Amino acid sequence: MRDMLLNHIVIRRHLVDVGGVLISSFVLDGIVALAILLALRPLLARIGFQRVAWNPPLAEIALLICIFGVVTLLF
Repeated sequence: MRDMLLNHIVIRRHLVDVGGVLISSFVLDGIVALAILLALRPLLARIGFQRVAWNPPLAEIALLICIFGVVTLLF
């Protein structure tokens, strides 16, 4: 049993210390994903994303979740 536990690789994400407050990297990934979405919004407006989407706010939330997943996987 112990050998099985030692063979698994555990990836630990780092905590960020901001003024004595520990912030999870998960929160920081969310902030990065939100910044990417805000940067993409003018491009989405230019290509007519809101005309294509049935419910634009719902589509933007879905896009935010996808970006958040990619950011979490990459960083």
